[in-house]
Amino acid sequence: MYKYKITSYAITTAVCLLLIGCKLPAVSSAVVANSSLPETYQKSSDTVNMSAVKWKNYFKDPYLVQLIDTALVHNQELLITLQEVEMAKNDIRVRKGELLPSVGIGAGAGVEKVGRYTSQGAGDASTEIMPGMEFPEPLTDFRLAAYAHWEIDVWKKLRSAKKAAISRYLASIEGKNFVITNLISEIAKSYFELKSYDSQLEIVRQNIALQKNALEIVQAQKEAARATELAVQKFKAEVLSSQHREFDLLQSIKETENKINFLLGRYPVAIPRDNVALYTIQAPSIQAGIPAQLLANRPDIKQAELDLAAAKLDVQVARAEFYPSVGISASYGVQAFRTKYLFSTPESLLYSFAGDLAAPLINRNAIKAEFKNANARQIQALYNYQRTILNAYMEVSNQLSKISNLEKSYQLKSQQVEALNRSISASTDLFAAARVDYFEVLMTQRDALEAQLELVETKKEQLNATVQVYRDLGGGWK
Repeated sequence: MYKYKITSYAITTAVCLLLIGCKLPAVSSAVVANSSLPETYQKSSDTVNMSAVKWKNYFKDPYLVQLIDTALVHNQELLITLQEVEMAKNDIRVRKGELLPSVGIGAGAGVEKVGRYTSQGAGDASTEIMPGMEFPEPLTDFRLAAYAHWEIDVWKKLRSAKKAAISRYLASIEGKNFVITNLISEIAKSYFELKSYDSQLEIVRQNIALQKNALEIVQAQKEAARATELAVQKFKAEVLSSQHREFDLLQSIKETENKINFLLGRYPVAIPRDNVALYTIQAPSIQAGIPAQLLANRPDIKQAELDLAAAKLDVQVARAEFYPSVGISASYGVQAFRTKYLFSTPESLLYSFAGDLAAPLINRNAIKAEFKNANARQIQALYNYQRTILNAYMEVSNQLSKISNLEKSYQLKSQQVEALNRSISASTDLFAAARVDYFEVLMTQRDALEAQLELVETKKEQLNATVQVYRDLGGGWK
């Protein structure tokens, strides 16, 4: 009868714990990821997406391909990201381990001396103990046992935590892919920038030669009393200005080379490249596909989506904290007060088996706060996902528009350069025949130089736009 009452009390207590633990705070409204995108880009009806093209096939310059290959092995940011992926992978192992029983083995030794005039001391000195069998004083204790504990995942808290860890591991892989595509894009743009400085340097040096030739002509005219000292000094100043620009370009070349070397994870060395002028490089054709393809191709979008999935699972984990936890504990081993009795079985055997049910009753503020934080992080992850999709679409749209406008601008700038180059020859001949003022020659040369440099700059922007749109469409990491 007494045992029946104890069992009834235990069952009643367990039910109460279960009911109290099930009282949860209000859950936020359902979070739904809205990934709707416009059907097409503006003024684009492509269905083929060039992001599927591997970067080694997209970039034709063998020097650029070699630089990217080196960066993918030695770039420090990428190596750091790879370690983050490894840490996320290890976190999965931690979560898997929490699902399994924890088993350990322990050994211990101790000594205890209690007062004789205590219940325990009086019992140890009982006269019923035969001579030679009394407890030693002080009492020593030796034990060797295996212990196990297992939290039964009734509410799927541990399984949800494991799934969240897997989602974050997959998100870290997408983060690594995003680093790769950004790295490839950065190297390609820096390489084309370096080529543009090479072309500009060549133009400036050619212009210096023309200006020196004009300076010689005006000096000769001065000696023949056909020009003034003012004209001589003006031409000389123009030569010095162009020489100053030459050294500025040399510095820009050095800085760009060092930037590329930094991306390659090495100390400064000369960057190998051909002597082909930048404006002779043909920009690749652009196939943007449809906006919906961004969801599958952009690593940052997939990373944000996986982070959102992990945040949803975190809410489930935080919710399960309100439910009672169910655990099983057990131990098995040997224990004795003398080592010679330690393995005298079955007398020295010890074992235990217990189950426990525990739920938070009072002061659950910490659990409530974490639950609300998990909800807030979930909503935050949703907004980040939506923002990432919006940003991806805007980036592609901007680059497609930029490519179209740069193509038209380059054509017009090419015609301007051709006209100014012809005007240089004409103005020089007219100046030699004293039919135009030296000021017109100077302005013509200056305008031609600026137009040529702007043409190279436009070509660089055009090539960089094709690199950027390839990156924005999700190309480079596959």
